[in-house]
Parts: sequence; C-alpha cells; structure tokens
Amino acid sequence: MATMTEIHEPAQAPQHYRVRRILGDLLLHTVLIICAATMIIPFLWMISTSLKDFGQVFLIPPNLIPDPVRWSNYPDSFNALPFARAYWNSFYIAAIVVGSQLLTCSMAGYAFARINFPLRDTIFILFLATLMIPHQVTIIPTYLIMRDLGWLNTHLALIVPPALFSAFGVFLLRQFIKSLPEELEESAILDGANRWRIYWQIIVPLIKAPLAALGIFSFLAQWNSFFTPRIFLSTPEKFTVPLLLNQFRGLYVTDWTLMMAAAAIAVIPVLIVYLIGQRYIIEGVALTGLKR
Repeated sequence: MATMTEIHEPAQAPQHYRVRRILGDLLLHTVLIICAATMIIPFLWMISTSLKDFGQVFLIPPNLIPDPVRWSNYPDSFNALPFARAYWNSFYIAAIVVGSQLLTCSMAGYAFARINFPLRDTIFILFLATLMIPHQVTIIPTYLIMRDLGWLNTHLALIVPPALFSAFGVFLLRQFIKSLPEELEESAILDGANRWRIYWQIIVPLIKAPLAALGIFSFLAQWNSFFTPRIFLSTPEKFTVPLLLNQFRGLYVTDWTLMMAAAAIAVIPVLIVYLIGQRYIIEGVALTGLKR
C-alpha cells in the first residue's frame, strides 16, 4: 500500500497543478474578454449611431443595428463643416510636433544617459518633476507668453511648446539609451568619432523601437488634443478635428448622427497609426527601464 501511494502521489500532484493552471488561465481570459468588450462597446455604439437617422438615436430599448442604414450621414457630416481643412491642420501640426520631439528628446535623452556634466542627475530629476504638474496649472502662464509673442489664434501656439519640451519622451529614450552597451561608444571614440557622430550614426539606429513608440504616442496626443486648441484658437478655419467635432453640438439640439459619423471619420487616422505601430509601442515601452 505504501508503495502504491508513493507511485500515485507524484502523478496526481502535476495533474492537480495542471487543472489549477487551466482554471486560472480560463478566469484570466474571461476577465480580459469582459474588459475588451467594455472598451469596444462605445466604439460599436458610435458606428451604429453614425448609420441611423435622428429618430432612432434615443429609442428605448436601444437598437445596435440601424434600420434603415443611412450611409449618407458620412458625406453629409464631412460637407457640413470644413473637415478637409481641419484634417490638414491636425495632420501638419501633429507631424511637426512628432518630428521635433523625436529630435529634441533623443538628443536630451542621449545627453542625460551618456554625457557627464555638472548636476546632471539633479537636472534630470527636476525635469521629471514637471510630469507631476497638471497641464491646467501651466496653461495660464503659457497663454500669457503666447499673447506677448503675438501667437494667439495661430498654430505656433500649438506647435512650439510641445515641440521643444517633452519630459516623458526624454525619460523614455534616456532609459533605453542607458541599457545600450557603452563599449560601442568607446570603440567609436577610439576611432576618432565625436559626440554628434556617435549620436547620429550609433545611438539613433539602435533606438528605433522607442523612437517609434514615442512618435506614435505624440501623434495620438496631438491628434486628439482638444483643451489646448480650444484655449488658443478662435477662427474656424484654423480649428483642428476635435474642435470642429464640437461644432456639431448645438445650443438646443445636437445632431448626434452627424456627430458620430464625423467622429468615426476622425478616428480613422488614429486606428491606422495604432495598427501599424502597436508592435513598436509594446517593444519600445517594454525595453525601457532595463537599467537605472
């Protein structure tokens, strides 16, 4: 009997652990599916509302599938307001900010990671401390500066501040650069390379993943920004996409069908950028923080 117990107990233990692991995975995937459904339901509701007529919007019980389907809401929403101009405004503002941030943040990240200068760590900590300051706190001083520069109601007020300063981007790239082997730079220095050549020919090719992640984060932030353009812009011809979407909201009546159709059109670039760059987001963020 003792021999049989000794034989069967090791076989039962792995089976017990296997069942627990399967149940744990099942519970985890169930929770993830519920969370994913919770996240996607508003998106599906936006698409559904964009294809309804106005009388179907507030039906009780609500219907997810429109009947009839009104595809005309999309051209009507696009032509109701100058969306082509708003698309161009949002795109070129985001493109300039992204390009500028990739340059300035990579240069600052390299300096904080590799160049020893006085008070380097203290300055970096103070730099990171700005992440804890809410944007609403700094908007009034920024508004006064833009007013004194004569940049109110211009796109310069939306481009210059974020293009020159991004504490998150500097932190992201600095952490990744610190994980790179220093022997690469030492070899380049022995070959006579200066700091600029090391940065441009060695560091930049090695940080493509975090650069791509930062570019995607920056593009999404600029494309979806509503608060800052609302403060600085007042002319409809200079509005970005989020500001123009707000114009569908009337004083007494809001045409939800056209607003949802316009929102669906506005989200297309965001989906394209995310689907193309999701691998870089995961890789760029996961590989940072490997070295203090």
